Amino acid sequence: MLAGKIALITGGASGLGRACALRFVKHGARVAIVDLPSQPGAALAAQLGGNAIFTPADVTSEEQVREGAV
Repeated sequence: MLAGKIALITGGASGLGRACALRFVKHGARVAIVDLPSQPGAALAAQLGGNAIFTPADVTSEEQVREGAV
């Protein structure tokens, strides 16, 4: 259903964002997970394998978003 799609998920390390990342990958999407807590986000990306990347960033900070190229 989502094969060939890419999703950017802010707040993706936990809660609803994490659930979305898991569901999107399950349905064929690749995901970019962005969140503040590095450990949970990195662990989730590792769990999802080659279909996910993690970038720690505070999306309310323009500087961090530019640096992370989110």
